Amino acid sequence: MRVALAAVVAAAVVAAPALAQSVDASGRTTYDAAFFQRFQPANALEVVRRVPGFTLEQVEEDVRGFGQAAGNVVINGQRPSSKSDTIEVVLARIPATRVARVEVGPGTLFGAEYSGKAQVVNLILTGEGGLAGTATGTLRRQYDGKLFPEGSVSTLLRRGNSTFNAAIGVNNEQTSEEGYDTLRALPSGELLEYRRKINTIEDPNAFVSGSWDYKAGQFETARFNARYAFDRFRLSQTNQVLPTGGTARDDRLTQRFHFDEWEIGGDVQRPLLGGGVKLIGLATRRDRIDRELSLLRVRSDVIGGNEQQVRSQRDEAVLRGLWTRPDFHGWSVETGVEGALNRLRSKVDLFGFGAEGARTRIDLPVDDAVVTEYRAEGFANASRSLTAKLRIDLALNYELSRLTVDGDADAKRSLHFWKPKLNVDWRPGDGWRAQASIARTVAQLRFEDFISAAELANERVNGGNAELVPQRSWEALATVEKQVLGDGLVKLELGYTRTALVQDRVPTPEGFDAPGNLGDGTSKIARATFDVPVARLGIKGGRISGRLSYVGTSVEDPYTGEQRPYSGASPFVYEVNWRQDLGDFAWGVGFAGDDPYTFYRRNELDTLYPGNPYITAFAEYRPTRSTTVTLSVDNLGDFSTRRGRLFFDPDRRTPDPFRVEDRVRNQHILPYLTIKHNFG
Repeated sequence: MRVALAAVVAAAVVAAPALAQSVDASGRTTYDAAFFQRFQPANALEVVRRVPGFTLEQVEEDVRGFGQAAGNVVINGQRPSSKSDTIEVVLARIPATRVARVEVGPGTLFGAEYSGKAQVVNLILTGEGGLAGTATGTLRRQYDGKLFPEGSVSTLLRRGNSTFNAAIGVNNEQTSEEGYDTLRALPSGELLEYRRKINTIEDPNAFVSGSWDYKAGQFETARFNARYAFDRFRLSQTNQVLPTGGTARDDRLTQRFHFDEWEIGGDVQRPLLGGGVKLIGLATRRDRIDRELSLLRVRSDVIGGNEQQVRSQRDEAVLRGLWTRPDFHGWSVETGVEGALNRLRSKVDLFGFGAEGARTRIDLPVDDAVVTEYRAEGFANASRSLTAKLRIDLALNYELSRLTVDGDADAKRSLHFWKPKLNVDWRPGDGWRAQASIARTVAQLRFEDFISAAELANERVNGGNAELVPQRSWEALATVEKQVLGDGLVKLELGYTRTALVQDRVPTPEGFDAPGNLGDGTSKIARATFDVPVARLGIKGGRISGRLSYVGTSVEDPYTGEQRPYSGASPFVYEVNWRQDLGDFAWGVGFAGDDPYTFYRRNELDTLYPGNPYITAFAEYRPTRSTTVTLSVDNLGDFSTRRGRLFFDPDRRTPDPFRVEDRVRNQHILPYLTIKHNFG
């Protein structure tokens, strides 16, 4: 498959481009709404996904602060002052009929949060008034025949300079998977235990949100947004255990994870000194209660097991002020400061069950603690066109933070970092573009990594590490892209990253395995992205797109002293999608996969083997311009995923494992029907 795709891309590169979009002197590429009409998108999310060569950046919701959660999409040149709503959710609420055009340009065109990003999409909405919205309903079928509905409704109302948006959604996500585990002795391979497992997973979640936007001019804007969401994850597992030469068991595992989140935010911008000054505020609270119960049973009688409850509350308050001026003696400049307070209160209660069912508390190191961070960051960036074809972007951030851990641990430290960035953008013409950038980045710490907790499903403990510090890296990246076959695009990236104090896994004095810092590490990056129309090759309405990514990482292992990849890093990832639009009908198929990846723990190598390729397919019919009916199938190849765990005694300084566990799971083929309707 990789050879055939390479041939298609190579043929496309040779073909002379016939550009269907415009490019200005700043490197901004513009696609009018007419460009996307062939795909008949229902909402802005589907519009953005059809931008040639663009990949929507996934940003984790628990990223602290406002600047580092930017993503790579803005709306009308502004970033929504919301973090808990992902950009996919925000875009899905906007009807496609309200999209006037899409602009794609280097990140520094859109603010300090985006400096250093090679591509950022700016979604420009129409000034059309009135009410518009989108309603979506989905019916999913699991392999056992059960049907599960879900749906969402969003509305957008524009009156003069104000735009009101309201949305509500209910997702009834439910899956079932079946599989088995084997536990074998090494090196003999003798079977020690066989387990037959069935997992029933229910993940109902819902949200309600609203926002108000006001825009009277370029620097006269205001926004307010609010959101509430909850999630009620439930897993029930039946486990038939057959030990070799032992007594059969009928074990049970249940997980009940309850999550509630509230967020309010807003911003206001006014003209100042030829530019605009903007103040952004955000407050978020997340409450979580996780309960797990693992029971070892013989003929329904409990002979052992564990129970765990985790209660946590996470609060964040952010205030960000910035001043922007698009033309300051030929430079586009932005400067400002951000302050944030983040706090996690967490208490873990772990219990063990004896042979008679008696419950005994198990103390863990750092299982009751409060983690607090006060952080301030100043930033400035400037960019300008040196010539009609050459642009330079400069940025400098300074971050200062105070981190404390109280409770079972007592740790305090202050951290400060300079974070410079340099980006050069060159457009020699004929559809070519090249970029080179170098930047210093500092990772964020997961507050949960400071707290100890058990994984009952895996029969192991994650130790907490109050001494964890963020890794910091120098990143260099070079990008070359070429427009092909009219509106197609092929992009190649090469990069190298050198990281100090790699965040990985380390041993603790108590004999557990915990997140911690290793030595210096490196990452070598090679990526290819392509989005190629094939009408000129004789296939009407056809388009092939995808990405191939190699990221090779290396760091010294604290046990073996040898170089190995970072924990959880998959070196090769690929995704290839085919789509053909034929008037009111469209169809497509996708292939995705990645290489196995390993977590390097104290006494265990835990490796996940994905079921490659993961195949998806869809057929889409549009009975009217405002209604789309889509039949989709996930895991069309019915592939299983496998997980292998090698165990060492007492730890991985012993070269040979003494036991191996294999886990195989399969959700099977998952069809679902979706109906989307736009109104207004």
